[in-house]
This record gives sequence, structure tokens and C-alpha cells, in this order.
Amino acid sequence: MSIVTRSRRSLLILGITAATGLLAAACGSGSPDSSGMSGMDHGSMPASSSMPAHDGMPGMDDMPTGDGLAAESAGFRFVPTTTSVPAGQGASFTFRITGADGRPVTAFEPDQTKLMHFYLIRSDLAGFQHVHPTMAGDGTWTAPLAAATPGTYRAYASFITKDASGKPVPLMLSQGVTVPGTPETVPLPSPSTTAQADGYGLSLSSNRFMTGMRQDLTVTVSKDGKPVTDLQPYLDTYGHLTAFHEGDLAIAHLHPHGTAEGDHGGPELKFEVMLPKAGSWRLFLQFQTGGVLHTAAVTVTVG
Repeated sequence: MSIVTRSRRSLLILGITAATGLLAAACGSGSPDSSGMSGMDHGSMPASSSMPAHDGMPGMDDMPTGDGLAAESAGFRFVPTTTSVPAGQGASFTFRITGADGRPVTAFEPDQTKLMHFYLIRSDLAGFQHVHPTMAGDGTWTAPLAAATPGTYRAYASFITKDASGKPVPLMLSQGVTVPGTPETVPLPSPSTTAQADGYGLSLSSNRFMTGMRQDLTVTVSKDGKPVTDLQPYLDTYGHLTAFHEGDLAIAHLHPHGTAEGDHGGPELKFEVMLPKAGSWRLFLQFQTGGVLHTAAVTVTVG
């Protein structure tokens, strides 16, 4: 091999080595110039960036999932002492939550400031009640109910307990309840974007939603045509929203945005809505002013 040929080969090897070194340096560089190169910056996006944020939603991580139509889940069971409530008079509804061993559970975690939320709804989506029972030392809960009219109902217990490993378990369990007598069925009102409660007017940003899709809902509260700005805290928020599905009475607890700070909430209440089934849903919005709790109801459509 001639001296010229050997020199050319040496120069070629040196050039390839230099180019390889420059390419490796570029791939490992954190400079802004490398950000536009596909696959260069694999660690620039946090792993959680693809997940929706729920900041400012009280108890969002502990909200019960599912439709609430089961009496038992995750080894826990909703056990009423009776499945009948007298008509036309206030009554105490007692029940227990039992574990996999059949024993009453007595350890619960706060959910929106309460250890237990109890709901009662009639099959025609009338007669809504939402109360907060008290627990005796033996694990028996007592829910104070207002007078109920005859018909078939469903009672729901919403709570957070812990499993054997100490992990929080948020649950919504239910059982059927009967109020004796001849029921007078109330037709479900048509879908609307407005509702009334004790002289207050409520206006919804929408009354149509998509099945299983998270959507924002804004409810504006007014009185005598003027915006209301004196809403008081109720369960750590300015508005509590519960929905029931026509027909099977599936329940959905809708998530409020923000927390309450002082007696100056309103006029807008914002919620994240995700309703899992198509059809008509009855929404019950609760808010408080002057120490009085108000409950408004409105029908919406999910398709």
C-alpha cells in the first residue's frame, strides 16, 4: 500500500470518529437546540402530565366510584336493621356497616367533613333526603329522617373506611326500602337549565351531557334577579351536588371545584360532572345561606 493511500485511510478514520463524537454529544445535550429533535428529550414530560388535574376539589381522591346499587363491595356490607320506614312521620333509620368477618365496622375516615353520608330517594326520583347519621359505640348508625310519603325507595350509605392493609376504601352501598301505603307517583320534570329553591333561582350552563365524559358544569345562584354572594360553607364547599338515574336509581356524586372560605360564596358554583349512563338524571343541589340549607332539583339528559 502506498504512503498516499495510508494517509487517506487515516484521515477518513479520524473524520468518522470526530463525527461520531459530535453526534453523541448532541444526543446527550440538555441545550435548547436539542428540544426539536425527535426522541432526544425523553424525560422532559412528567409521568402525570397525561392525567387530568383535580386540584381544588375537596375529597376528589376519596370519592366513591360505581353506581351505588350494590349492598356489598370490597368485603364491606350495608346492613339496615329494617327495610321499612313509617309514612308521614319522622323516623330514625338504623344500620351497620359490616366487614368480611361479619362484625360491625367502627373506624371511618372523614369525607367532606362527615364520617357518613346517608341518602334516601323514591323510585320516581322524588322525596330526596341527605342526612348525616351518628354512630354508637357498637357500630350502629342512626339517620334522622324527615316524614316520607308512601312508595319504594333506595337508601344509600356513603363512607370511607380502611382495608386490612390500612388503605382507605371509599364506598357507596345501598338497599331497597319501603314506605307503606298507596304511592302517588310524581312524573319526572322535563330537562331544564333553571331551578328554584326557597326563593333562589339557579341557572345551569348546560342540561345535556355525554355518557362517561368529564364535563364542567357552572350553576349561577340569584335571588330577586340579583347575584347571590353570601353562600355559606356546607360540607367544606359552597355547593353539594348529587345525581340519580331514572329507572335503576344509580347514584353519582358530582365533584365541586374549590373549597369554601368564609360566608361570601357565589354567585357561580362549579362542578365536574361525569354521568356513567345514558338517560335522564335528577340533580339535587344543596347550598346554605343564613344558616338555612336549601335544596334545588333539576332534570338533565345524558346521551
